[in-house]
Amino acid sequence: MPARDLCPSGLLVRAGHTALTWGVCLVLLHYRTDLRSQEERGELLHPLAFVLLVLCSVMLYFAVSLMDPGYVLSDSEMETLVKSDLQQDAIHPPSKALHLRRCGYCMLQQPMRARHCQSCHHCVRRYDHHCPWIGNCVGERNHPLFVLYLGVQLVVLFWALQLAWSGFHGEAPTWDWLRHNAVLLAAFLTVAIFTMVVILLLVSHLYLVSCNVTTWEFMSHHRISYLKHCDMETNPFDKGIVCNLWVFFCRCRAVAWEGIYFQHGQSPV
Repeated sequence: MPARDLCPSGLLVRAGHTALTWGVCLVLLHYRTDLRSQEERGELLHPLAFVLLVLCSVMLYFAVSLMDPGYVLSDSEMETLVKSDLQQDAIHPPSKALHLRRCGYCMLQQPMRARHCQSCHHCVRRYDHHCPWIGNCVGERNHPLFVLYLGVQLVVLFWALQLAWSGFHGEAPTWDWLRHNAVLLAAFLTVAIFTMVVILLLVSHLYLVSCNVTTWEFMSHHRISYLKHCDMETNPFDKGIVCNLWVFFCRCRAVAWEGIYFQHGQSPV
């Protein structure tokens, strides 16, 4: 497996995410929110649950950010993976179909649905996109965890939004009110913006996963060799919503997408 590139910009992004997350959490604990009121009354269940949920979201963030997203292996290992997966699924495509295209950057043989990321300098299996917020690619190995992270993060953001709103106490905005609540108001607006972004990301990813389409394939359908002969409504990897979700979330090993591709009677690429 290739070594992870410890890019300084990636370290800064991760440090910024961590600082922003815990900064907002401290603001919610400092101001007169429901969380602070419960803490003062000795009712620690909700404050502890909120802090643990925030901790869980941060741990998921670092797991997605630092793990191997599915780097393409060496030529011999990749050919063995493809052939063994096709045999296991009892698929016998024409022999020339097993000829994998070679990456023009790292010169490795790419399996179907892989793409070279010029930010990470690696080919990634079932490449979805390069996410600057996590400083890593989203690919076959970390995509399910990325969706889980978005789900947990959305719960945290909704809870934080409610807590920040509870700290305003229904007072009419005045200059004195703004001076005393400026930090809480900034935290509320920050959480609101991130909530909208995460909702859009989570909904779009769940839709694409249910169709077994990656972000890259959706955006560049007409330029991808194995898809450009298909119309926008035709997806050779679609096996139905339930099966697509099962393969995405529950199949723990790499998938030879050539097998599904030929099951649908597609021509060799």
